[in-house]
Amino acid sequence: MAEMDQPLLVIGAGLCGSLLALRLAQRGHRVLLHERRPDPRIGPVVGGRSINLALSNRGLKALGMVGLEGAIRPECIPMTGRMVHPLGGQAVLAPYSGRSGEYINSVSRGGLNALLLEAAERHPNITLRFESDCLEVDLGQAKAVFQNAGGGKETVEAGAIFGTDGAGSAVRRSMLGQTNALLFNYSQQFLSHGYKELHIPPAEDGGFRIEQHALHIWPRGTYMVIALPNMDGSFTVTVFLPFEGDNSFTELATPEQVLAFFQKQFPDLVPHMPDLAGDFLKNPTGSLGTVKCYPWQAYGKTLLLGDAAHAIVPFYGQGMNASFEDVSELDGLLDEHGSDWPTIFKTFQQRRKPDTDAIADLAVDNFYEMRDHVANPQFMRKRRLETLLEQHFPTYFSKYSLVTFREDVPYAQAMRQGRDQDAFLMDYCAQDDQTDWDLADVYGRLKTVVNS
Repeated sequence: MAEMDQPLLVIGAGLCGSLLALRLAQRGHRVLLHERRPDPRIGPVVGGRSINLALSNRGLKALGMVGLEGAIRPECIPMTGRMVHPLGGQAVLAPYSGRSGEYINSVSRGGLNALLLEAAERHPNITLRFESDCLEVDLGQAKAVFQNAGGGKETVEAGAIFGTDGAGSAVRRSMLGQTNALLFNYSQQFLSHGYKELHIPPAEDGGFRIEQHALHIWPRGTYMVIALPNMDGSFTVTVFLPFEGDNSFTELATPEQVLAFFQKQFPDLVPHMPDLAGDFLKNPTGSLGTVKCYPWQAYGKTLLLGDAAHAIVPFYGQGMNASFEDVSELDGLLDEHGSDWPTIFKTFQQRRKPDTDAIADLAVDNFYEMRDHVANPQFMRKRRLETLLEQHFPTYFSKYSLVTFREDVPYAQAMRQGRDQDAFLMDYCAQDDQTDWDLADVYGRLKTVVNS
């Protein structure tokens, strides 16, 4: 394909931006990729960002599109289910799917970003700039003003601008500055809970201290802990607590308070965390919020993607996957419309907005499910029944499977169908505590409910 005359400007070289820049370059466009942070491959990890993430089918599809799925697979740890650790009871593995070969992957955020940046840096169509802070965007003229680490400023002109600069997006801020002209709607909703990342080191022999092929959850009603495995044998542990009130971040202010709380609520976790109190008091506390806005495009010249358009809470493991799917969906529109950016941008936001709203709502729902329900006997019966249905009926997919393993099913459809299935199965499992089900009868009744 012939190289285009005007370069395209991608603002933000995180996961979404680096993937987008690479794909645009592969299609023959010249791309300017600017990032306000220093190069993450040579500097310290930025505080407040998750160390590892859950990569699933939608994200893998996008990586396959740019030829990198094979490169990231060896850097992933498959997680086949949730390992639920009830207080005072035995841990139980709840599989994510009843079908073999369906699992999510724990992957290093930094490692994946480095892989994408290195591929982008190698591509002759991409010019990559770090420590280039976007100050403002002329949305209609596709111009942006940047300030470098030395304080110098430059104005960059482009054929189109793509804002992939995260939940605190400077590009979105420029759209907010033209709310009346764009009829721009924006909302940001925070949970009353925050999070703090801790660490389980590898065992003395370099192995894993707890089961490596699971996402571990310690649910405790109004708060919880999760842990994801890393390639070096360690686990990234994330504590989710209210900011204030009982059992909150505010209450845990001394080493003694931290240790007493964990020994009472997470006694099986404490022996694996030798630096628990020090890490808890030292590491930053992050907030959890959902960003929704619309429109995502301005004047056919500027488009928001990824967290800049739809930041979500992490409880469905779909934030990165949804952002990567944005790039896949945009790529399909490039096949349809070439470089007709006004048509592409308008069509993209119209098609994509219902799906990103759906996964945002599902992510909040899953916070309460993971925190409150995964150890509930009725919920556990429902999950066991779903697993059996998936084992025996290839056309049945639970809500989780529709979202996570069916990249061909839009999020909005997965939400509607999954919620109908959940309502039926929860009612069914509430009738009694039997587990000797007539699966054919359940499946037949379930199909009637979903198709009605």
